[in-house]
Amino acid sequence: MRTFVRSNSLSLFFFGIFLAALVGQAFAGWAQFNDLQAASGMQEIGLGRYLTSADFAVDVTENWQSEYLQFLLYIVATVFFVQQGSPESPAHGGLGSDKEQKLGRHTQDDSPTWARAGGVRTSIFSWSLTLVMGTIFLVSWLAQSIAGWAAFNETRLQDRLDPISWGSYLLNPDFWARTLQNWQSEFLAVGSMAVLAIYLRQRGSAESKPVGEPHASTGAEGA
Repeated sequence: MRTFVRSNSLSLFFFGIFLAALVGQAFAGWAQFNDLQAASGMQEIGLGRYLTSADFAVDVTENWQSEYLQFLLYIVATVFFVQQGSPESPAHGGLGSDKEQKLGRHTQDDSPTWARAGGVRTSIFSWSLTLVMGTIFLVSWLAQSIAGWAAFNETRLQDRLDPISWGSYLLNPDFWARTLQNWQSEFLAVGSMAVLAIYLRQRGSAESKPVGEPHASTGAEGA
């Protein structure tokens, strides 16, 4: 058990704080929702009902879709673009040769099965990270749009206004305000990391160059 925890401590740490933050968001959002209900003279709701509400769903999914979009673009952008001096950038752009990617006759005995298979399976596996991240982004974006639409129409009904269609909501400022406020922060964070890592260091981190590595060294990661 101790070996498992040690070998998977990074993912366990992040999934642990994710669950803690999600629980915290649930209770804080529930309290905020009921404060708004009380201020409007409406009945408060229980935690279970709040967790199944459109308000909670849209608050969660709008963050998920922006995070997965961030990493999706980051993964693809680092294939084609270079930032000199950054460990977040490849030394040279491009898909790499079969030798560099350990494909074909360059595979090893313990290479993944689909990497050794060749043909369509190897092509799919070569882009599998992008495909999965892109799928999660699209699913969470769709969930956000549907939950946001439901929450928006609930507010309209409370104000005695007619509900709007999902298509109309996708063109509504409410949807894009929610979406773009998350996107811009994610893009800024990734861009800042790529540039700051040129000149700053964190000893022992794979996201940083070795402390003594020259600023101009590109793609050099710490250990």
